[in-house]
Amino acid sequence: MEVPAVEPLSPDAPPMTPTVVMSQHWRDLSFLHWAVDPVEVAHRMPPGVRPDTLDGKTYVGLIPFRMVGAGLGRGPAIPWLGTFLETNVRLYSVDATGRRGIVFLSLDTDRAAVVLGARAGFGVPYRWARMRYHRDGDTHTYDARLRRPATPASSRLVVRAGAARTPTELDHFLSARWGLHTRWWGRTLYVPNRHAAWPVHDAELLEIDDGLLASVGLPELAARPPDHVGFSPGVHTEFGLPGDARRPRRG
Repeated sequence: MEVPAVEPLSPDAPPMTPTVVMSQHWRDLSFLHWAVDPVEVAHRMPPGVRPDTLDGKTYVGLIPFRMVGAGLGRGPAIPWLGTFLETNVRLYSVDATGRRGIVFLSLDTDRAAVVLGARAGFGVPYRWARMRYHRDGDTHTYDARLRRPATPASSRLVVRAGAARTPTELDHFLSARWGLHTRWWGRTLYVPNRHAAWPVHDAELLEIDDGLLASVGLPELAARPPDHVGFSPGVHTEFGLPGDARRPRRG
């Protein structure tokens, strides 16, 4: 398996603890986002976290991609288990210390062991799914169907990637996220990460038949066109140790 080279970390990424828990490559990502009133999703945030906003709006993201070469620390990729497909539904968050992050409503993957490990280790809502990815030139097709015991749901997205673009303010708001917020064992945790600045491309949504948004309680979104569409060939990222979201990180 060919693992892509590691890109330099983004200069605007905040400091992170020296301990790297895991590293991974995110590849062939399509970004679909719907603008919503923050009030509509505030109850989905962990305690101490609120929706992050841009011009009074927050966003719900539907993000399919390929995970490539995930490994522990900065060590080698884990064979087979370190490469898989994923589609996540996510919100954009900020805590009382001012740290901006992501709150995942779901993360669907075709590796059952990843589902079990991520749920146990970080409390994030992974689900097991049948998934398929196909590329034909600049056209990327992502298929997913949840397995039991999850609520039956499926998704098919077809996106045509275009030319690279200078990231917009909205591109930066959605992609320059240096951690995630999650609720685990009665505490709201912040899990930091660092990565290169996202290369963003224009993209056209050719087809959407999605039930994953509905499966997390947002059925109305897929019935209307997304407010933001983009594509990225991807970045390399490193995750640090989780910490209490109430406590700002030093450094």
